Parts: sequence; structure tokens; C-alpha cells
Amino acid sequence: MTPQDMAQIHAAAFTDARPWSASEFATLLESPHVFISQQPQGFALVRVVAGEAELLTIAVHPDHQGQGTGRALMSDWMAQAAATASEAFLDVAADNAPACALYAACGFVPAGRRTGYYRRSGAEAVDALLMRAPLG
Repeated sequence: MTPQDMAQIHAAAFTDARPWSASEFATLLESPHVFISQQPQGFALVRVVAGEAELLTIAVHPDHQGQGTGRALMSDWMAQAAATASEAFLDVAADNAPACALYAACGFVPAGRRTGYYRRSGAEAVDALLMRAPLG
């Protein structure tokens, strides 16, 4: 999957926030600490440093959401990260119920909150829910 492909899927999946650009994805993928878990209809981008794995973003094209792709991507990146990390973390918009449910089903539990973290055009900012899960 190219950075262009990733940017297109990200833009389709995140219509209420600024999508990431192809150049942003390309820059992240240049890091030896970042890897991608991918399927044709979606991807997860992860950074592993100092025994912790951070889900930077996960995106599934809207035409394929609700079909198990997100769960498969989560399972894949968590298994890969477990080789070098003992814990995973992420943040998610507190009002993103489908993503919160997916993360909970994958073993993530709330670990904190960032008030007004996600800025939305034409709407109030939304809190970020910080979540953690053990790996391995």
C-alpha cells in the first residue's frame, strides 16, 4: 500500500477531521520504528518504541466498515508489536462509539482523557479517550 493509497482511505474514513496527507504517511513510514498492517480496504499505522506500541491511526474505507476488517487489522498489528513491545496504547475520539467498541473488544481499557483534543470544523472539540492494552 502506498502513502497515496493510505491518504485516500484516510480521507474517506475521516470526513469530520483533517485527513493525513500522503507526504505525512511517507514521512512516518521512513522511521525504523513505524510499521503498517494492511488489507486492500484499510490499514493500521503503528510506532513501537521502548517496549510500547502506539496505534497512530487505523482507517477502513467506509464501503468496507462493519465487515471485520478493523478487527483483523487490530489483531495483526498487535501480534506484530508483541514481538518487541509489552503494552499498546492509542487515543480515540470519545464520541466514536464504533472505534471505542472495537478497541474494548481487543482488550483496551480507558487510561485517561484529553479534554477538547479533537478539533472539528463547525463543531465543538471532542475529548480524546486514552486507552491501553497488554500485548503478548
